[in-house]
Formats: sequence, C-alpha cells, structure tokens
Amino acid sequence: MNIQTILVVCVGNICRSPMAEFFIKQQYPNLSIESAGISALIGHAADDKAITCMLNDYNIDMHSHVARQLDAKLLKKADLVLVMSLNQQKHIEQTWPFAKGKIFRLGHWQNKNVPDPYQHDQEFFNQTCKNIRSYVLDWQSHL
Repeated sequence: MNIQTILVVCVGNICRSPMAEFFIKQQYPNLSIESAGISALIGHAADDKAITCMLNDYNIDMHSHVARQLDAKLLKKADLVLVMSLNQQKHIEQTWPFAKGKIFRLGHWQNKNVPDPYQHDQEFFNQTCKNIRSYVLDWQSHL
C-alpha cells in the first residue's frame, strides 16, 4: 500500500492525536498528516500540558493545532488511520464500515493502547508523549 495521507484519531483531539500528528509530521514531512477527534473539542487549541511536553522534551511547537471533529470525508481521504485504543477502532469501524482495514492502533506493533492523559498531571502527559513517540517510531519500517 502506498501511504500518502495519515489521519490520527483520539477522543477530544487536544492531547494524544495532536501529539502523534506532530511527531509524524516531523518524521515524514512529505506526507499529509491530519488529526481529528471522535468527540472533538472543536475549535480548541491543544492542551497546555501536551504543548509543554512536546516543546520542552522534543522542541516541537503545537500552538497551531485546532481541534476538529472526525467525519466520513476525513476517513475517506486517509490511506491509514491511527487510533489510540481498540475501542476507538471498533467504534469507527462500526460507524463507518468503509474504513475497515485501514484503521490501526498507534501502538499496534507493541500491542498497546494510549491511555488518555486529559486532566492528569504533567508527569502523566510527559509519559504519554514519550509512549506516543515510541509508537510513531515503530511505524517507520511500515510506511
């Protein structure tokens, strides 16, 4: 499969999916990378704690991020959809059956979900950020 467009999905589109989106953009500048939320906090910026860990630990600025809602158009455009959990994968496949087969967990290669850091402390965000980076790097040999 020739992957040109990747969509990263979480719940609110302010923590996990933006972090993964920006890591993937850094890793693959020639690909089209977007993110969205199943229950997005539409129009919100990335969570301050997510911005802090990305900037402090990886020198990646996410201030430009604006949360948006997942929809069929985004799913159709994507060659690969990366989600944070098996539950999210099942939900999307049930809601939009046409997307089945191109949806995988970000942590697929380590058989891991990415727990939601929303409303947790900075340390939880830092660990989530570190895990997401590790999972993104696992995709290298598959993209």
